[in-house]
Amino acid sequence: MKAELILYNIEELVTSREIIEKKDSSNMENIELLKNGYLAINQGKIIEVGSGSYPEALVDKNTKMVDLKNKTVIPGIVDSHTHLVHGGSRENELTMKIKGVPYLEILKSGGGILSTVIATRKATEKELVEKSLKILDRMAEYGVTTVESKSGYGLDLETELKQLEVNKIINETHSLDVVSTFMGAHAIPTEFKGNKEGYIQELMKMMEVVKEKKLAEFCDIFCEDAVFTVEDSRRILMAAKDKGFKLKIHADEIVSLGGAELGAELGCISADHLMAISDLGIQKLKEKKIIANILPSTSFNLGKTYAPVRKMIDEGVEIAISSDYNPGSSPCENIGIAMAISCCGIRMTPLEIIKAVTINGAKSLCLEDKIGSLEVGKDADFVVFDKPNLEYIFYNFGVNNVEEVYKRGIKIVENGRKI
Repeated sequence: MKAELILYNIEELVTSREIIEKKDSSNMENIELLKNGYLAINQGKIIEVGSGSYPEALVDKNTKMVDLKNKTVIPGIVDSHTHLVHGGSRENELTMKIKGVPYLEILKSGGGILSTVIATRKATEKELVEKSLKILDRMAEYGVTTVESKSGYGLDLETELKQLEVNKIINETHSLDVVSTFMGAHAIPTEFKGNKEGYIQELMKMMEVVKEKKLAEFCDIFCEDAVFTVEDSRRILMAAKDKGFKLKIHADEIVSLGGAELGAELGCISADHLMAISDLGIQKLKEKKIIANILPSTSFNLGKTYAPVRKMIDEGVEIAISSDYNPGSSPCENIGIAMAISCCGIRMTPLEIIKAVTINGAKSLCLEDKIGSLEVGKDADFVVFDKPNLEYIFYNFGVNNVEEVYKRGIKIVENGRKI
């Protein structure tokens, strides 16, 4: 087989292929980094990857050759936790948050998620599609090639379906892949105030329709004080599992309720947020091999303590990092911000961070057989940085060092701009 595209002379090529752990390295640093690397691609798939001289046998007159001297290449970034599709914005809450008004208090007063629900219910499908496509363009410019997108700003059947239909449309029309998650259990809508049980019954009906229409692969829930208790969450997620959904959980974000333990009990693919996770929760995530998906931009924006990532890593928990893009607690499409915070604020190493946003991001979406690392047979999703090594990308924080992004071997970002 001949290659359609060969990228060679790559200064540093981080394949994110998991290797046997090196002595004195964590399970989050056990990924492959090649010097003077090359990638060979045919029909959107990787057919060869290595270091040194590329195999001449892969080349013919139709092969496009790209010299990447002084460049760094990593797999396409997987942003595995976002609330992409929504109407409106919430800049009116900024000063309240700066003055220390608690998030749950803002929510109780009709702000927070509930204000976005109003805006999303009013927005047309066309408006939501146009807005979401622009956001995806910006995400791509920061190196993202796959995005998870949750509903949860409808809290009624009509709007939840509208959000999920938008996910389907943008997945079909944009170059990035969009993975859809049903999250009707994001808050209690105002029309069910004082009647949580009534809304839980409504959620069960919504699940049936979402599954029948095949609009979501995952089901997620906000397990939190004054929202859905551990018992509520167990009941709702078990019903979702029975209907064939894969499970995720917003766990221990604000109060340590035992959300991580529940995620482990039910076999969730990932437990997300985890700023208030307990020691027992950490142990359970490790035992059940649940991905801990941390969202550092949210902690930074809210002025909250970061998840105890170093402790989780030391205990052997696998970490993913996501942007948590949403209009309230993390209105930032730039995954690079989350990566920079993880380095400078949480003290994760560059290799740990790359693993978290590539192969572990793919694992948290059950896509590790297709994406997340640069290995033969996988999709040719990768990012080219205009920097000579991985360390420089994190050292030179606050700027976008992405030069090019490829999705299935096709260039979608050039000179840092979506094309």
